[in-house]
Amino acid sequence: MERIRVTLEKSYKDSYEIFIGEDIMGREGWITTVKNHADRYVIITDSEVNPLYGEMVREKVRETARPVDVIEIPAGESSKSVTTVLDVVRQLIRLKVSRKSVLIALGGGVVGDVTGFIASIYMRSIPYVQIPTTLLAQVDSSVGGKTGVDLPEGKNLLGTFYQPKAVYIDLSFLKTLSDKDFANGLAEIIKYGIMGDHNLFEFLEHESDGIKKRNPSLMKSLVGRSCKIKADIVEMDEKELGLRRILNFGHTLGHALEAVSDYTLFHGEAVSIGMVGAAKISHTLDYLNNASYQRIVDLIKHYHLPTRIPAGLDTAQIMAFMATDKKAVGGQLHFVLVKKIGAPFVTPEVPAGVVKETIEELQG
Repeated sequence: MERIRVTLEKSYKDSYEIFIGEDIMGREGWITTVKNHADRYVIITDSEVNPLYGEMVREKVRETARPVDVIEIPAGESSKSVTTVLDVVRQLIRLKVSRKSVLIALGGGVVGDVTGFIASIYMRSIPYVQIPTTLLAQVDSSVGGKTGVDLPEGKNLLGTFYQPKAVYIDLSFLKTLSDKDFANGLAEIIKYGIMGDHNLFEFLEHESDGIKKRNPSLMKSLVGRSCKIKADIVEMDEKELGLRRILNFGHTLGHALEAVSDYTLFHGEAVSIGMVGAAKISHTLDYLNNASYQRIVDLIKHYHLPTRIPAGLDTAQIMAFMATDKKAVGGQLHFVLVKKIGAPFVTPEVPAGVVKETIEELQG
């Protein structure tokens, strides 16, 4: 089992470990990180994950001899809302959950974001643990302490930075993912290759057959490398004040596409299109050469991810959602662009006309 430590400057107690391996849930003592600090556990999961893994995880947690309850929320992005937060909080109150209790997020990114957000605000914060069950959550949302819910005006507009006590990544969960869910997670891994690690990008190019077959050793390497890239960046910039912003490559346009599509686009699909958009802007502004731009597009296509904006999404609406992006500063959008694969930078100097032209070309 691989262990990656996320060491945060502000406090040793806020640092934590990421555990990566096969069948972690079947091992003895996996919950010991927080065992001595809990009077009870509450597993928060969704209607798709609960039938698959809810009881199995509940039985393992029962070995701590503490009470264990399960709260199920509906699966899907629509649950990432203030309404869901209030509903879950009222259930926690009824269960007499205290500041010595521990929440366990068992599910994908929506469950992780909602659980982390609730943990950060319930009784002025209680501990939580991440058990991500999707590839997307394993390599992205479960690491770094970003929590949040959506508003009608945009994605993740309410949220906190609040780190988990531990992250347990059980690679055996990947076996039950649909091909679409699996590709959804690969989008974020491709992002790490484009903005953080040229060797990872080449690995994705050369090992695609085995990756598509979910070869266990290849997946362990991909997940571990992705988590290490993110952990290293989070250690240097926990609150996204500088360096961490490069992790948003493809997300400025991607989040807007999610919102305008009413979340019918998966996050990975939207980010894939967003990465093509960011690479195209990089090329248009003469930062990125044509060969590198084409490699990025080809790799995204190779993993059966979209590179074009679906028909029916309005340019003006997309631009309007981008304007409310939480990464904007003083009303000015900050884009993550690339000078070459593995060399990102953040700039507010992207003309609105270039953004609009790029969106329209991706719709063509």
